[in-house]
Amino acid sequence: MKRTYSLRLRLTLIILVPLLFVAGATGLWQLNNARVTAGEVFDRSLQSAALAVTNDVALSGGDALAIETRNILSDTSGGPVFYHVYAPDGVGVTGYATPPVGIPSSEDGDLSPIYFNAEYLGRDVRGFRMRSRMQVDDFNGIFTTTVWQDVTIREAFVEDLMLRSLVTISSIITSLALIVWFGIRIGLHPLNDLQQAIDQRSGEVLKPIQRPVPVEVEGIVRTLNRLLGQVSEAMATQGEFISNAAHQLRNPIAGVLALSESVRSAPNDTAMRERADDLVSAAKETSQLAQKLLTYERTKSISPASAKETFSINDVLTGVTKEYRNTDLHGVEILLEPSSEEIEVTGDRTMIREAVSNLIDNALKHGGPGLSEIQTHLEPSPGEITVVVKDNGIGLSDAQIHTALQRFGQVSESSEGSGLGLPIVERVAERHGGGLKLTGAEPGLEARFSIAR
Repeated sequence: MKRTYSLRLRLTLIILVPLLFVAGATGLWQLNNARVTAGEVFDRSLQSAALAVTNDVALSGGDALAIETRNILSDTSGGPVFYHVYAPDGVGVTGYATPPVGIPSSEDGDLSPIYFNAEYLGRDVRGFRMRSRMQVDDFNGIFTTTVWQDVTIREAFVEDLMLRSLVTISSIITSLALIVWFGIRIGLHPLNDLQQAIDQRSGEVLKPIQRPVPVEVEGIVRTLNRLLGQVSEAMATQGEFISNAAHQLRNPIAGVLALSESVRSAPNDTAMRERADDLVSAAKETSQLAQKLLTYERTKSISPASAKETFSINDVLTGVTKEYRNTDLHGVEILLEPSSEEIEVTGDRTMIREAVSNLIDNALKHGGPGLSEIQTHLEPSPGEITVVVKDNGIGLSDAQIHTALQRFGQVSESSEGSGLGLPIVERVAERHGGGLKLTGAEPGLEARFSIAR
């Protein structure tokens, strides 16, 4: 069985996973941005320190640096800055005697400032060198000012900036997770109310759910209400059918019992045989009624598998009419006009045969004393096949047709049959994508039984 998770957990994961992805991407972007920003800040600090040293050397001849300059050098962007100044002839004017190793060289006359990475006393440093033309005492020419700073200061700055960003992002994600978790829990309260409403439904209580629900589940509730209505209608129909069936079977069964008692109490063999014949006839009628009831119920369960048999409709009509011709029809002739082409249909062959048989049987039982023939033929069309059964009997009025199509409907008190023949035909037609239509033919009755091709 496939494992399922709670809706709240699914929604939380759906929301938080993209947020975590965005947070990770933002963190990487912030890391790169912090490094770039730190580099720019420290490089500008080195440039400012170099300009300040160069300016003080020009003013004091290299004898002393201003207090402001010393403050800059002692704590530029969080750490000390080292420096030295060389005269045009390469003589040191001021600053630290030992310069970094790895300072790039410049051509004579090139005054372009450069940033560089080098090594100073075994530590990696970042430096800035600028060259400017000026006169200090008796020296006139290009003076070179170099400043540098330990790179660990930059790394510490970046780490501190990243830690602050990580704390901020983590706090936001945690807050969002809590908000989403409890927000979804509160948002799902209407579903809990809906579950309680469904729990109140039972076999005795199938009323629709009327309480307000979120828009997202309106379709579910609408479908559920439709199913509840269909179940309620099916149960009501089933109850009505059982009640009618019990009523229809009560009289024949009582008659069979009464005839059984009369057979047992017959005064002589002749009377016993006569009463036994009546008993057999009553038992057959009861059996036919029971069979009709079972057939009617079976029409409800015509399955897609049973309705996928492909067969010739001409063969079905030929077989049904042949069976009736082999019985005593009391002078009634059954005519069959077969189709000129071989027509195959897909459906439940047994039930379609039962439907055609019921139409002929209905004409025989209700055609009246003037009935002399029953005509059967096919009318094919692109979308369906129609079996037409027409008789020249007394026919039915529109009101009688309506009654005849009802379950256990009898057009008159003297009518024979179970009252289920035509309802069976109609249901078989509907299960095969068609329908049943009865019309007065003057004389007689015309039944059109159609099924989809």
